[in-house]
Amino acid sequence: MKITRNALCALLFILLAASFVQAQTAATRPPLDVPYVPTRQVVVDGMLDLAKVSANDVLFDLGCGDGRIVITAAKKHGATGTGVDIDPERIKEANENARKANVTDKVKFVEGNLFDMDLSKATVVTLYLLPDINLKLRPQLLKQLKPGTRVVSHAFEMGDWKPEQTVNVDGATLYLWTIPEK
Repeated sequence: MKITRNALCALLFILLAASFVQAQTAATRPPLDVPYVPTRQVVVDGMLDLAKVSANDVLFDLGCGDGRIVITAAKKHGATGTGVDIDPERIKEANENARKANVTDKVKFVEGNLFDMDLSKATVVTLYLLPDINLKLRPQLLKQLKPGTRVVSHAFEMGDWKPEQTVNVDGATLYLWTIPEK
């Protein structure tokens, strides 16, 4: 009986400690405006094709998750790129994925709020956010990006800013805009 009671106490202690660690991690992780949903590779390829990404491009992926768009742009198209995500776990994963893909010389990943980023060097911006985030981001895109910069969004539009092109890739809708002359 004594062994069982000790085992139960140890198990209870482990469960309480794990709950405390999980609560601490949740408390230190920044709140996410958009849930992490990885973009399927066929859709990533479609986004990059729609934007006509080339080795001359500097791509910024806002809400980059595991980095697959930036990594694919570097590996398949020769572009350089920056991924931005507020979640440190996603940035850690993206850096590991870049290392495995041997593109760390072409890509970087930044932990931060996409609304605080200087996007002025981008020639292509990719998004898989939510409609309200796209709308909130739109003024920043129009202000910071050079005329001719392409913006591709997976699944969500930008209100009354009509896309130049809309395509369907394996059931996913993609939208393309080009920053106009100022």
